[in-house]
Amino acid sequence: MKILKFHAAIAAVALATIAPAVSAAPAAGDAPITETDLASHIKTLASDAFEGRAPGTEGEDRTIAYVVGEWAKAGLEAVPGSTTPWLQGVPLVETTGTGGTATFRVNGQNVTLGDDSITLTGRDPSVSLANLPVVFVGYGLDGKGKVNADVTGKLAVMLFDNAPFGEKLPRYRERRQMLAEAGAAGVLVIATDAVPWTQLRASAGSKATRLASAKPGAPVTGFLSAEAADVLFGKAGQDGAALRKAAEAANYKGTALSVTADIQTTSIVRPFESNNIIAKLPGARPDGKAVLFLGHWDHLGICAPDDPKDRICNGAVDNASGIAVLIEVAKRLASGTRPDRDIYFMATTAEEKGLLGAHYFAANPVVPLADITVALNIDTIAISPRGTPVATIGRGKPAYDAVVRDVATKLGRKLDEDGEADAFVQRQDGWALGAKGVTSLMVGGSFSDMPLLEKFLESDYHGPADEFSDKVPLGGAAEDADLHVALGRAFADTKRWPGK
Repeated sequence: MKILKFHAAIAAVALATIAPAVSAAPAAGDAPITETDLASHIKTLASDAFEGRAPGTEGEDRTIAYVVGEWAKAGLEAVPGSTTPWLQGVPLVETTGTGGTATFRVNGQNVTLGDDSITLTGRDPSVSLANLPVVFVGYGLDGKGKVNADVTGKLAVMLFDNAPFGEKLPRYRERRQMLAEAGAAGVLVIATDAVPWTQLRASAGSKATRLASAKPGAPVTGFLSAEAADVLFGKAGQDGAALRKAAEAANYKGTALSVTADIQTTSIVRPFESNNIIAKLPGARPDGKAVLFLGHWDHLGICAPDDPKDRICNGAVDNASGIAVLIEVAKRLASGTRPDRDIYFMATTAEEKGLLGAHYFAANPVVPLADITVALNIDTIAISPRGTPVATIGRGKPAYDAVVRDVATKLGRKLDEDGEADAFVQRQDGWALGAKGVTSLMVGGSFSDMPLLEKFLESDYHGPADEFSDKVPLGGAAEDADLHVALGRAFADTKRWPGK
């Protein structure tokens, strides 16, 4: 990105659009957020002009300019003292595989896997590994969260799905890193039935992105289709279904396979800087506590460069819809009665790469984490129709749950407390903040109606079809947007919520 030139452009946008300080005159009530309000933003952010909003591209530049412009017009301010107003730079390293081969052998005989059944990415520009012993590690960790097998100098084959045991064990990215730190020369992740192989290959593919400050991963990482994994297991004299079943035990210690692997990869390694976008709505009576709204602005960019019909993953639902809600919530909170507490708004980068922007903010907060009384994450919100019950990801703290219940009930919303939404707790930015002790909630209808959510995840999710059209349901999103305005007012009210 031509970042210096772009920073000047941001300043010009802010100066041209920011209104005089919004008064704290009382308002009869916040104007409802309409489907039309949200559609306008989603249509822009998910247009082809934004090229799928991939970090480190012109699509990021356009996204920043749009969000900053909208927040400035609403009356938000850049965070005081920030090095670059409105932005928090997030140093990243992207590794793109340009070539890779894996040869598996059982008793000296090559095992043939389909060319499209494996993806490989090397950590360095060139990696060559020979005669690696292969070990199936199940979920990679035991019930106590410790690496469950000797993987030193070996190729570890791990399941993608979350472990069915233990207390909130990490997702595959963190487990993959733990195997790398335990000495694995390579880690292959077996695709899950929940995500079609073609979809996983397209979204994860041959690219890997990490924080520049992160520990290096294994020399080689990649993905293996479930069918290819079963072929490999079978050639090694093992039954894939039996191995998966054995791995469900919390004390599973892995299974050494009578397989060796030779792996060669070439890659392009690109360091670059992306950005979290952060703004502040100063409170009328600040008390040292703050409310944080967040949602990720990024998506997958040009995900199918060779497709003549549609090469862009536009990310309309995931997560232009969430950014649209953040913009409209900011407008309502800034234009009505000014809340007591400071409220921050953050659009994070690289969520699709592993919650990287959120993790960076959690490690380098522009507002002390201890001051954030609650973080409200908004992601993939355009799923359900009006009238869908409210589910909460991150529930379980009685005082917070009571506020959500009270606010939702007063808006005529029913609560969904069956716990199904809890399965997504590690798949959203609030997880990065929660790991640092910040109470983080994701509240709304999208994660209440599981059939509708699963329909999206199995079809348009992370593909070129996630683009704006009349079929995107905005009724529930508008209703959830009003819910977030009310939640923001409740948690920013020093009398109603003392601040935890």
